Amino acid sequence: MTLSRRSVLAAGLAMLAAPAGAETTPRLRRLSPRLDRMIAPGSEPEVIATGIRWAEGPLWVPRGGYLLFSDPPANIVRRWQRGRAVSVVLDPSGAPGTDPALVREPGANGLALDGDGALLIANSGGRSIDRVDLTTGRRIVLADRHAGKRFNSPNDLHVARDGTIWFTDPPYGLKDGDTSALKEQTVNGVYRRRPDGRIDLIDGDLTRPNGIALSPNERRLYVSVSDEAAPRIMVYDLDAKGMARGRRVLLDARSMLAAGGAGLPDGMKVARDGTLVCSVPGGMMLMTPEAEPLGLIEQDAPIANCAFGEGGRALFLAANDRILRVALRPGWHG
Repeated sequence: MTLSRRSVLAAGLAMLAAPAGAETTPRLRRLSPRLDRMIAPGSEPEVIATGIRWAEGPLWVPRGGYLLFSDPPANIVRRWQRGRAVSVVLDPSGAPGTDPALVREPGANGLALDGDGALLIANSGGRSIDRVDLTTGRRIVLADRHAGKRFNSPNDLHVARDGTIWFTDPPYGLKDGDTSALKEQTVNGVYRRRPDGRIDLIDGDLTRPNGIALSPNERRLYVSVSDEAAPRIMVYDLDAKGMARGRRVLLDARSMLAAGGAGLPDGMKVARDGTLVCSVPGGMMLMTPEAEPLGLIEQDAPIANCAFGEGGRALFLAANDRILRVALRPGWHG
């Protein structure tokens, strides 16, 4: 697929994207009949949690059968479980006692599980990648520096099968962004933490790296770029050692933003069959690995991130001040 074709696809979606404020109820737009194998016709998003300052980091925890989600500005992580009231499980979720004049988002952002079932946190306020034992609550810092300098504000993460943690480090958590007095890194980087603790800078040339995910075979790395001047989703081909052999634009979202779509490229997840679920201006897009659009989940505000859960029977979305759930077809596995 060429860049021009990607731009045409994005332009077509931009015409469908509702301007901010136009939709008060979240809904699903089918852009291809191929979506029906994943989501049954007639299915619509349901609101399962509200009252959130900024919803982020949804994560399904299979052992407990519940959803965790973060609220970075409120510095808490909440839990949703069917039949129970939403509860707070981490407070603070990130760094306690930060100065609001310096730190904009003190709490946890992206969440993931490691191979042992422990919670991994992109700690925006603490400027680190943390590991929390969900049974004991014990927390340790896995990474907080590269080349001797503190990270900006780790935003999102993905755990590979071998335990490598891939993560992004934009300056969103800092009050003044790139001009913050706290900023030590000269780049807003894409990194990986190897199982032995070594940190590699994968890309230091992106302005606003944000969401991150690997393809099912772990030979492709996807990174969203939340840059208002150049909103896009990048794809990297990885070599046998996990290093990038090149990068290209998978989806150019400028036309979607220009058409009034709320938000910017943000969080993403990749299903077992390679289907991408990516935050874009206008909502959450489902698309093939070649960026063919399948569907768009939209509302009157940005949708920041998503997670598969309930054994592949549901897609959860962090949608501004609420959490949404979309039922998936029985037997389909995300």
